[in-house]
Amino acid sequence: MKPLQIRLTTLTVLVLATALFRLVPHWPNFTPIAALALFGAATFERKWLGLAVPMAAMLLSDALIGFHGSMGAVYFSFALTWLLGLWAVRRTALQRPSAGRIAAASIASSILFFLITNFAVWYGSTYYPQTAAGLMTSYAAGLAFYNGSNFFLNGLVGDLFFSGLLFGSYYLLQQRFMVLRPARR
Repeated sequence: MKPLQIRLTTLTVLVLATALFRLVPHWPNFTPIAALALFGAATFERKWLGLAVPMAAMLLSDALIGFHGSMGAVYFSFALTWLLGLWAVRRTALQRPSAGRIAAASIASSILFFLITNFAVWYGSTYYPQTAAGLMTSYAAGLAFYNGSNFFLNGLVGDLFFSGLLFGSYYLLQQRFMVLRPARR
């Protein structure tokens, strides 16, 4: 197997394994979605695969979990997070994404996800008035949406945890297996 194929296979396995976490019981909103988008953007040499592979993994897990009315907003925020990842955690020929940039992108993606998905819940809703006050009420309700837990905080902690897990695991694998290191340009 060629080095590029080995890297692609390893990255794909990491993404699929992480996406499977969505199938086991977990805290509400403590999921690897944003981490998958950031990791894909930062690590896949063919950038389109960095979006396609995590998106396919997410679609597969959603097919098993079940789809819902706000799926469009979730996938839209995923794609924006991937774009954020291209910008924030990009790597140059001699530089890997830093832990600080990964953490900052992870936090930004949590905020982005919260704003987009709660906007989608509010938009066109009969439950919330279609006013600025109604939107703010939707955001306030989104903070403690699920069983009184802090939905936003769970998402933030999940994004940071899974980003650390994915980037850290791949970094350790690269230290152990030279073939996983990207070719210098």
